[in-house]
Amino acid sequence: MNTVGAASRGRLGRALAGVVLMSATACASSSAGEFDAPPPKPLAPCAWWYGIGDSPTAAELESAAKRYHVVVLNSWETKAMRKLHELNPKIKVLVYKDLSSTRNYPGAVIGDKDADQLPTGLGYLKTQREHPEWFAVDTAAKRIEWQGYPRHWQMTTWVRQYQESWAYAVTNEVTREGWDGVLADNDFNSLSHYSPAVLAGTANAAATDRLLRDGLDAFLSVAGDSLEKAGKLFIPNVSETFLTPGRWTAHSRFAGAMEENFGFRDDNGAGGLLTFQGNEWKELRGQAALGESWLLLVTRARSQREERVGYASAALLAGPYTCWNLATTPDYSKPELSRLHGAGLGEAVEAATRHPNGLWTREFTGGWVAVNPTGAAADVAVPAGLVTVDGAAVTSPLRITAADGAVLVKPKTNSPTPVP
Repeated sequence: MNTVGAASRGRLGRALAGVVLMSATACASSSAGEFDAPPPKPLAPCAWWYGIGDSPTAAELESAAKRYHVVVLNSWETKAMRKLHELNPKIKVLVYKDLSSTRNYPGAVIGDKDADQLPTGLGYLKTQREHPEWFAVDTAAKRIEWQGYPRHWQMTTWVRQYQESWAYAVTNEVTREGWDGVLADNDFNSLSHYSPAVLAGTANAAATDRLLRDGLDAFLSVAGDSLEKAGKLFIPNVSETFLTPGRWTAHSRFAGAMEENFGFRDDNGAGGLLTFQGNEWKELRGQAALGESWLLLVTRARSQREERVGYASAALLAGPYTCWNLATTPDYSKPELSRLHGAGLGEAVEAATRHPNGLWTREFTGGWVAVNPTGAAADVAVPAGLVTVDGAAVTSPLRITAADGAVLVKPKTNSPTPVP
C-alpha cells in the first residue's frame, strides 16, 4: 500500500508476441513471433520493481532503466513510463490496477469528479451514479470498506457486467497511454484480509470467500482475454495459491502472475517455507520450466536470511522470465536491488533437484544454490571450488538451518596486470 492508496496485498500462461529477447547476461524479456530464434535461456533471476510508492525521481528512472526488466507504476505516472521506454526500449512497464475495489480518497476523487488516472478500473463517483449495485454489501446491506485502507470499497467482482466494464475501461486506457500491460492487484483468496463482513446472499465467511474466488476465476478470463487481444500483458497479483491446487496455474495463464509473499516462513506451523507447501511450488516450477510467461516474485526481507532464502528459492525457478526482488518497506516506498543480483550465477545447467532430506539444489554456470524449506536443519553436499558471495570458503557437507538457503559462486579472479 503506498501513501496515495494503491493497495498492495495479495499472492501457465503464454508470452505475448513482439517482445525482443534480452541479452544472456540478464533475465530475458518475453519473446514470441521469431520462430527461428534460439530458445531463451534459464538465467538467474532478473530484478524488477513494484514501484507503486512515491513518484520516481529522474535519478531513480535512470537507475531503473539499467537495473530492472519489469517495472510497475501507478496510472498517473505516464511520463515516467514513457521515460523508461525511452531509456530502455526493452523494459516492460506495467500499470497498477486494482481488481477488487474502487476508491474515493483524495486523489482518486478530485472535487466532484473521479480522477482522470485511477488506481482502480472504475471510478467511485461514476460507479455510484450509474451502477450503485456494483458496490458489495454485507448482510445488513452496508457497503464494505476495507479495514486498514480507508475509502477502499469492495466491489461485486463476481458480477459479469462489472467485470466487462472494468476490462473495457482498463484495456482502453492501457492501449491509449502506451503501457505494456497491467499488474492487477487483489486477486485474493479471502475477504478476511480486509474485512470480517459476510457478503449479502451468502450464509457465512466460507461462502463469502467461495463467491469471491469463483468470481475472480471468471473475472480473470474476461480481463485477460480483453488485454491479450489488445496485445497487452495481464499479470494478476494472486494470493495464497498454496491453499487451492490449480489456482496459480489458472491465474497465470495469460502473461504470468505475481507472488507477493514469496519465501515466507510459516511461523505458525512447522517453521518451513509456505511457498513450498500445498501445490503452489509444483505449479511455479511448471510455469518456470515452460519459459513462456513472467514470474514476478517479491520477498519481504527483514533480515539477510529472508533475502538469501528468497533469492535462492527464485533461482530454483530460474527461467527466461523469472524476476525477483526484495522489499524492505511494506509500502514499496523506494526502489530496491538485492546485492545477490550481482552474485554472478549465470545460466542454470540443470533443473532444480529435491533431495531425500527435503532440501532443493540447483547448479549454474557461475555457482550453485540450495534451499531448505523444511522446519529442521539439514546437510547437503556442496560442489567443489565454490565460495560465499563474500568470498568466504565453505566446507562440505553444508548445514542449512530451517527455512534458509545458500548462494555459492565461483571465486572471482583478478585479471593479471599487463606487463609494460
